[in-house]
Amino acid sequence: MIPKVILSSGKDQSPRRFHPWIFSGAIKKIKGEVAEGMIVEVVSNHDEPLGIGHYANGSIAVRIFSFQSQEIDQAFWNTRIQKAYQFRKDAGLINNEATNTYRLIHAEGDGLPGLIVDIYADTAVIQSHSTGMHLIKNELVAALKEVYGNTLKAIYDKSADTMPSIPGVEITNKILWGTPESEYVLEHGLKFKIDWEQGQKTGFFIDQRENRKLLQKYSEGKKVLNTFCYSGGFSVYALAAGAQLVHSVDSSKKAIVLTDENVKLNFGETDKHQSFAVDTFNFLEHAEEKYDVIILDPPAFAKHHNVKHNAVQGYKRLNAEAIRRINPGGVIFTFSCSQAVDKYLFHNTIMSAAIQAGREVRILEYMSQPIDHAPSIFHPEGEYLKGIVIKVY
Repeated sequence: MIPKVILSSGKDQSPRRFHPWIFSGAIKKIKGEVAEGMIVEVVSNHDEPLGIGHYANGSIAVRIFSFQSQEIDQAFWNTRIQKAYQFRKDAGLINNEATNTYRLIHAEGDGLPGLIVDIYADTAVIQSHSTGMHLIKNELVAALKEVYGNTLKAIYDKSADTMPSIPGVEITNKILWGTPESEYVLEHGLKFKIDWEQGQKTGFFIDQRENRKLLQKYSEGKKVLNTFCYSGGFSVYALAAGAQLVHSVDSSKKAIVLTDENVKLNFGETDKHQSFAVDTFNFLEHAEEKYDVIILDPPAFAKHHNVKHNAVQGYKRLNAEAIRRINPGGVIFTFSCSQAVDKYLFHNTIMSAAIQAGREVRILEYMSQPIDHAPSIFHPEGEYLKGIVIKVY
């Protein structure tokens, strides 16, 4: 018998609405011995089964991965991975000649809270955000091999920086199985080198794929500034669309090296691109060039609600500076990946920035995350990426 997490009276409404998080304050008592990462059953105060999930010593005490009473064995994980695979296949991301990098598992969106799996050509990169998912990595490897067959060549675990600490256990990033063969990935026919060992996230910001494609509509013949460029994704798309000039800016020298490699991989040596390893705010303040298109894709300014105010001020300052400096008629792609800043707050923040800059601004398009990052309707927290395309007069 697995341990039971019994909820207090009136605290069972959230799992009845299929929200996968059980907060520690909702728990009345626990029947049986539990430890970090164990599989537990969640029941109501009247012993009604509500779900099965991983236990954690934190504010989110249980992450539910099944709302049915069922055996959790290898067949369960195989079925869950297969369902995610079929979803991407139906979306046209499997066996796609132009795009072979995509997200296979989007945590709660795919019913596997605490787990991210990204596919880079023939390699799967696993990133665990909970001890429970980390402890079943062997089952996940077996499931991935079962679903992909011989098309998968390697599985890499990149969980060292995302896992909660486990006393006495050292978590290292490493190959779990196989040997990677592909030197680069394809995204809408463009080539990118992926550094899943040292790079951010799992190695690439796959969630911006369709927004990078959208940028091409606005880039032909334009002078483009890509700030917080990381590996240069937006820069490569702008150059492919025929931009007159592209400047890439990131405070990380490693990011700039990767950007230059990706530009060269697609276009060889080109005088249309120049990169700068400097702080974006300093670059905007001292830039002599005037741009027609600016991309503002900063890292999350707010990872928690208690720093939301500071994050909003950061977004406001950044956008106001870009709005002031862009050419009349210019277009800005502006983003927030801060979960604590919802799309309505982000919209109002950009409006405040426009007021501060004193220029007329119109909204052209709204942006979000792509279909392989689709959130569950029962878990709105999964909709983290929001973006707006604005035109400045």
